[in-house]
Amino acid sequence: MEKYQLDLYADRTSAHTLRTNQLRPWFASMAYVLLCALRRIGLQHTQLARASCRTIRLKLLKIGALVRASVRRIKLATPSAFPHRAEYHAAHAALTAAAA
Repeated sequence: MEKYQLDLYADRTSAHTLRTNQLRPWFASMAYVLLCALRRIGLQHTQLARASCRTIRLKLLKIGALVRASVRRIKLATPSAFPHRAEYHAAHAALTAAAA
């Protein structure tokens, strides 16, 4: 678990009280569970199906995108040079189908 904590930055506890220091590992644990679900459900038939948390974070989540929010929907405009666009759209389609 230590390797995954470093991938999700769960090792930084610098608050003054123990209660607040406990929040970061809890958030990191929830993020790890969400990334595992994303890998298992959304990235099942892609090249990122067996990727680590760090790889998924760097290739799919840390992207420059234009976010347009309206009352009914949120639109993400990714650049045309985004190399993992196919995996991103496949994950979105798989997660949308799993939620329905």
